[in-house]
Amino acid sequence: MTKRILVTNDDGIHAEGIKRLEEAMLALGEVTVVAPEREMSATSQSLSLHTPLRVARVDARHFAVAGTPADAVILAIHYLLAKRPDLVVSGINPGGNLGENVVYSGTVAAAMEATLHGVPAIAVSLATRRQLDFSRAADFAQRLAAKVLNDGLPAGVMLNVNVPRGEVKGVRITRMSRKISQNVIHEQKDPRGRPYYWHDETLDLGQVEPDSDYAAIVAHEISVTPLQVDRTDYASLNHLSSWLPSLKL
Repeated sequence: MTKRILVTNDDGIHAEGIKRLEEAMLALGEVTVVAPEREMSATSQSLSLHTPLRVARVDARHFAVAGTPADAVILAIHYLLAKRPDLVVSGINPGGNLGENVVYSGTVAAAMEATLHGVPAIAVSLATRRQLDFSRAADFAQRLAAKVLNDGLPAGVMLNVNVPRGEVKGVRITRMSRKISQNVIHEQKDPRGRPYYWHDETLDLGQVEPDSDYAAIVAHEISVTPLQVDRTDYASLNHLSSWLPSLKL
């Protein structure tokens, strides 16, 4: 039976990364692309609740959504596709989604939204914004997608993939790194002298933990990190239960 694959991203339907990803997925099944009409990076899993969602049908297999990555996935699964997809693949994002960046990433959010709806999902990022060559990331995405289509994923779990720039020396199963970045705010002035601000960050690679996603990228290895929908910290349940007597109304 032909597998149905939904391809999406947060960089917009015309981004180079999603084109390379679509080409890679065509070897595995029937591919439909449903993605934001423009770049929606760092929108996380936000939904467009106060504006109408408009969809431009590019052709029978390509749809541009005037909304967020999560909007695109929901529309695809519950309205645009005749049947539920067997897999959702999001990317290929230019720039890594490592450590705390998964909280903000629209690329990861699209895959997480699919996971919420019971569809296995993968997010794929190339951990550089320079000299972009998506070929290795696309090749690996194809191999990993074939494995997921064959073996499935645990319920409520998605895979976050980051591919290093240049030479790839291996593949590592990793955990999400703790925060090693420092937020930086740049103040500028517009032509009228009014201040405005840009977000930026610096990285302290000296804090990289050996089993983390950042460690894999530093070692020129592909990082595959399982992320889960359930954010409950089960280790804290018993401890917090001891607070109940003091919290009773």
